[in-house]
Order: sequence, then C-alpha cells, then structure tokens
Amino acid sequence: MGIATLNDIFFAAVERNHDRMLLHREAGKWLTITSREFGQSVARTARALHAWGIRRGDRIAILSENRHEWPIADMASLLLGAVTVPLYTTLTAEQNAFMLRDSGCSAIFLSSDQHLHKVLSILPRTQIERIIVMDAIEFTGDLAPFAGQCATMPQVTRQGPLDLGPEIEARARSIAADDLATIVYTSGTTGTPKGAMLTHGNLVSNIQCSMLGFDLHAGHISVSFLPLCHITARHVDFALLYHGVTLAYCPFIDRLPAALLEVRPTIFVAVPRVYEKIYAQAQQKANGFPKRAIFDWALSVGREHKPQVLAGKTPTSPSWKLASKLVFSKIREGLGGRVETFISGGAPLGRELAEWYAAVGIPIHEGYGLTETSPVIAVNTPRNHRIGTVGKILPNLEVRIAEDGEILVRGPSVFKGYWNRPEETKAALVDGWFHTGDIGEIDTDGYLSVTDRKKDLIKTSGGKFIAPQPIENALKLNTFIGVAAILGEKRKFPAVLISPNFPLLEDWAGANGIAFSSRAELIAHPKVQALYDGIIEGINQNLARFEKLKRVLLVADEFSAGNGVLTPTLKLRRRVVEQRYRRQIDELYAEAETATLPQ
Repeated sequence: MGIATLNDIFFAAVERNHDRMLLHREAGKWLTITSREFGQSVARTARALHAWGIRRGDRIAILSENRHEWPIADMASLLLGAVTVPLYTTLTAEQNAFMLRDSGCSAIFLSSDQHLHKVLSILPRTQIERIIVMDAIEFTGDLAPFAGQCATMPQVTRQGPLDLGPEIEARARSIAADDLATIVYTSGTTGTPKGAMLTHGNLVSNIQCSMLGFDLHAGHISVSFLPLCHITARHVDFALLYHGVTLAYCPFIDRLPAALLEVRPTIFVAVPRVYEKIYAQAQQKANGFPKRAIFDWALSVGREHKPQVLAGKTPTSPSWKLASKLVFSKIREGLGGRVETFISGGAPLGRELAEWYAAVGIPIHEGYGLTETSPVIAVNTPRNHRIGTVGKILPNLEVRIAEDGEILVRGPSVFKGYWNRPEETKAALVDGWFHTGDIGEIDTDGYLSVTDRKKDLIKTSGGKFIAPQPIENALKLNTFIGVAAILGEKRKFPAVLISPNFPLLEDWAGANGIAFSSRAELIAHPKVQALYDGIIEGINQNLARFEKLKRVLLVADEFSAGNGVLTPTLKLRRRVVEQRYRRQIDELYAEAETATLPQ
C-alpha cells in the first residue's frame, strides 16, 4: 500500500514495531518510547479530542517546545482530519492571539503553565474551547475557573482504550491527499504573518522526494531541537519517522550541547546560525600558540583533501589522519562523535562556512525551500554535492528562473494558498507557479543557487543593487561578529550595523586593558572601533567598489528571536533593525556627509 497522507506515515511507523522510536529526557535520564507506546498515546489523545467534538477540518493549535508530546498532539489531530496550527513559543501573547483568531482554532495543546497563562490572558479574544496542557499541572487557585475546559496530557494518555476504535480509524484512513493538514504561519521577516495551507499530499510528496539521496534507516538517531512550529523541523521529523530513525527531543537550545554528547546522534540537522556558533567555538578554542599553528596546518591539509570529502570518501593519507586525530575529531566529538550526515536548511549557508566545514571533514548538505513548498525545493546529497549551491531540484518539481531572476516553482508540494488571504494567494500563485521571492540561477549541471531575497536587495541612491546576504555571511565568519545587517537602501553608500559577539569581545577587552562599565561604553571605545574597522577593511578587499562598506555602526544589543530582531528560525528581520535603530543609522549617514569617505 502506498503512502499518500501523513496518517499513512503514522500507521506505517507504528506497525514497524520500533523499540526506540522516540527519546525524551526526564529526571536526568533519557527514556525510550516504543512505536507501540507512541501509537497508544496517539490513540488515547485522538479519542479525547473526538469525545470533545473535534470534527474534520477543525483547527487545533500547538504551542510547545520540542518534546515527545508534540508529535503525539500533531498525529492525534491529523488522524481525526483536523488541521494543526503550530505556534512559536517565542512570540508574544498578542502575536499568538492574531494567529489563533485568524485560523479560528477551537482547541490548543500547550507545553506548560507558563504558556497556559499566556493563552488565558488572550482567551476571550479567541475561539478556543478546549486546552490540553502537556505538563501534569493542577487546575487550582487562579486556574480553577478554567478547569472545566482544560485537561493534561498525562490524564489523557493514561486512561481509556489503547486503540483508535473502528470509528476513528475509519475516519483516519478516509483522509485524502488533498485534505488540508496544517496551516503554518510564516515567521515573517516583514509584515503580518500569513498562514500557508499545506495538504497531506503536499507534505508527503515532499517527504518522499527530499530524502531520496540519503541513507536513512532504523539504527540512525537524530536530535530534534529546531522549533517544530517551523515547517523545516516538522518535515524532517516526519521524514525520519517514516524511515525508522529514532528521534530524541531537546526542548531548549541551551541543552543541545549536553544532548549531543549523551544521545550521540548519527544525523544532525541544523540552521546556519547553529553551524556558525560551532565554527566560532572551534576558532576560539584554537587561539594561542601552539594550538593555532596546529589548527591552521590541519585546515591546510583539509583543504587539499576537500574533493574527497565532498565525494563522500574518507581520505587515507598520513597527513589527513594526523590532522583528523589532532583537530577534526575534536570538532566531531563535540557533536557526539558519531554524526554521518550533516544537513542545513531554513536560511542560506554561507559559501565560506561550507568550505571550512568541508576542510575539517564535515560535508554539510545544504537544502533550500520555503514554507509554501512544504518545504524542500532542492538539496545537496552525498552523491550530488556542490558547495555554493543548494543542490539539485527535487525530481517531482519544476523550477524556472523568471526574467528578473526570481525563482518560480511548480509541483505537488506547492501549497494551496494563504488562509483567508485570497489577494496574497493570487499574487503568489500565477498559473500554478509559486513566486518564491528569491533570486537565483540554475547551472548547466542542474544545481540551483540562491543569491538573496528579492525584497532584500539594496538599491543605493546611485542605482546600484547590492545583495546583502553574501556579505553578511562573510562577516559572520569573524568570531567577533554576532549578527551583521548591511545598510544602504536609497543611501549614497553601503554601511554595516553589527551586534558584536559580546562574550568574546569582553574577554578581548580585558586582555587589552580596556575598562568599561556597560556594553554601550565598551563599543564606543576607540580600540574596539578600530578592531571592527579592521575587520571591515579585510572584507572590503573582496567586494566590488560599489559594495564596499564605508561605515560601521556597533550596537549594544544582542540580536535574538526573543527581542524580535531575528525570526524564530534566526533569520534577520531587516525592517525591524532599520526601525529600531533609525536614529543611529540616520546619524551615521549624516556624519558621513561632513566627512571624507574611504574609497
């Protein structure tokens, strides 16, 4: 029997009799959930939802960190024909209220007391009737008035029959590929979030084709830590479950280093920001003689053997073996020491960063896609891997490049439109072609390259177009830089706003005798300004004349999803940056008007 829906994936997964389907950490220990136990928990949760009157097409929200209850809530909803609406835990109550109202959710799964209070504060402005909390909490005190409409996952999953029952199973198997499965709100680097409608068929067609070039099977293990509210993480988890890979859930990013050492995964899927941090840590540990000399020597050896690494082979030369023993193995050990497959998605991976990883024996398979394409459009695989590209286009998709360079996509994984947004849908889908908003090109061998977001291209007052992402990716390779944002729209010249890597900068300041009482005082110090001017001078050597950065603006804030400057998938929100630092940016350019600019 073929796989046509996510429900089919569920039935196939639980029938596999997997003794280590999921792992979760509790009281300091990793506990195992078998496929049988997973199926029983899903069945009991589906029965509870059914008893509460959840009907086919109803929307159910999930507001939770990555934990084993997430897929249970997701699958229980999908089996009933309901539509799941994942929400970001980093968003404010007001932002979640908008999504809950817009989607018309009638029920919501929450991870904790913290998120429960967040939702209760906006409850009167939503259509939520039922709340299921994943933690075992008591509905007493200020929660007592809501006890009638609330339940906990432990209550739900520990009582009642262990199977779906004939009525629910019949409904689950009647769900078709064209039925709506989920509404995923774009995290939005600009504007109001839009809910992308993805069907069962959209997701399954993408799951089946995106993993064709990878060796996935039972015995492999991966840590699920990227937010499941983002389609990339959810797609990966569905795909790995489909192939029998064990998933270990890590709810918070600060627990990831320990989880990697304890679980020792064989598959590692991350966004570029995570790879950037691993790179920065490796560079920092290599500081000082003789470590730096050994590190640089090993890198030179790695660069010589890069073609073999990218071809999926392990070099056998004595120099490689020594470099691996002294340097490369230490980087792998920090990731558990067993990772065979490295995948990157969710945002562009800088070419220089990919080159560095290949040099240390880690080929990162970069993919590309959007929420609206379920999400993968192209991906590098062990057999077809070209650094600087996002790989070859999936076999069931068509991609063409418009006259203005925009990437257009058509195929079974392209979404059905935006929820309650007919005009936006009409603009995005033209004659079946989805307009991605990305600029790219396809080489003669069929590899797709993505230059930048169409709307992110910066046009200076002189009419020159600058693609900011390649420059920002090059900047972030310097460990003193946390996040960089290129400026210059309708300005005479490009500049850069930098949020420093403050822990490293503060250590450097101490070593250089710089006293400071605040981060604002630190970044204003002439020696610090000179440090970053020097970094920019080095970057400018590889830029065209019109791209050269003429000014640096340091800010005392650390950019994060929590303060709204980055999306939940750690992409830069340019509009937020420009609005938040408008005064400083205007002052920077005003001062430049009266000064002589470097050429």
